[in-house]
Order: sequence, then C-alpha cells, then structure tokens
Amino acid sequence: MKKDKRQNELGYIILTPIMRVLFRLWYNPKIINKKVIPKEGPIIIACNHKHIYDQCLAIMSTKRPIHYMAKKEYFEGNLAWFFKLVGCISVDRQNHDKNATEKAINILNNNGAIGIFPEGTRNKTYDKILLDFKFGTVSMAQKTNATIIPCCVTGDYKFRSKNLIIRFGTPFKVSKNENLERTNKYLYRQINRLINNNLYISKRTIQEEINSHNQDKKKNKTY
Repeated sequence: MKKDKRQNELGYIILTPIMRVLFRLWYNPKIINKKVIPKEGPIIIACNHKHIYDQCLAIMSTKRPIHYMAKKEYFEGNLAWFFKLVGCISVDRQNHDKNATEKAINILNNNGAIGIFPEGTRNKTYDKILLDFKFGTVSMAQKTNATIIPCCVTGDYKFRSKNLIIRFGTPFKVSKNENLERTNKYLYRQINRLINNNLYISKRTIQEEINSHNQDKKKNKTY
C-alpha cells in the first residue's frame, strides 16, 4: 500500500502547491475554520457541489493529499492524465461502483483522506440549494472509523471574487451501531446550516445562490 500511496500522491504533491497559489490569486476565496481538519487519521471531507472547481477550495485548506471521487468520464477525455496523476478515484455513476468504493475504503483504512460530494453530482436544479444525499459518505465512515468533516462552498467563481467562501463545520464520526439514515440527515442539516452561515455574512439570499449555480451551469455545459 505504501508504494501505491506514493505513486498516487506524487502528482498531487507536485501540482497542488502551484494550483493553490494561482487559485488564491485569481479567485480570492475565503477559507473559514480549516483548523478543524485533523492532521492525521482517516478523514472524509463532505461538501455541497455547485461548480467544477469546488474540490480546489478543499485542497487549498489542508496540506493533506485528498483523493477525490470523480465521475469516470473525466478519465476518458483529454484530461484523463491529470485526474490519474492527482490520485482521483474513477466512479461509474450509472452503476453501483464497488471497485471505486473499495479503493476509497482502502485509502481510509490506511489513514488517508477522501473528498466526496454527497449529492452525487453537481446541483443543476433551479429550486434546491442542496440535492438529496447519497449514503456513500456515512457508510464509508462507519466501515472505516473515519472522521467526517462537513463543509460547504458558496459564492461566485469570478476574478477576485468578493463572496467565494468555503466553510468547515464540526467533525464527527459514525459509530458501528448508528442508523445511517439518521446520520445522513444529520450530515445534510450540518452542510445546509454552513451554507446559510455563508450566505448570512455574504448578505446573499438562497435564491441568489441558486441562480449562481445555474449561471455556472451555462458556462460549463459539458460538466
């Protein structure tokens, strides 16, 4: 595992410092409460999903390599080399991808970090700030004793943005006898609360935030 881990994280270690600098200079994001991210042990960073760059904000918030679960289509296009190089996990969203789940669990069992969007896809609706959550996040946390760190991204991906924010909430674990449906609802409420906290300090309404989702959607039609 140690050899595989070094191979999977080498590209991440090389590329992410450059990405952090460029992303900060261009988008000017605000990072809130990153201190809650554990420096060691298995963790799952669970975030809402509004834009193709959402994972970049989480990557900027910790020095730990984060293996993001990404749809398999990314591994078949011109940027396939990039997703492989930074250690992303290919996921077949049309089927129950046991192979992807096993890879993620293996990383967590070796005290690694996984990044997940519990909604399962980017939010492209016109009336919901959050889609219903899949059970993958809480299920993997229960199986591996990983700590879940809820977080949210709000605001606009614009040059020197004035409202682009990632906020981290209180980490928690899922006990072996915990009801996953109840825990999944708890995770949903935590991320929803974080979104509302961001909107409050940004002086932005929920509808304005939803509208920004759809503006991004029009700009990224293939995503």
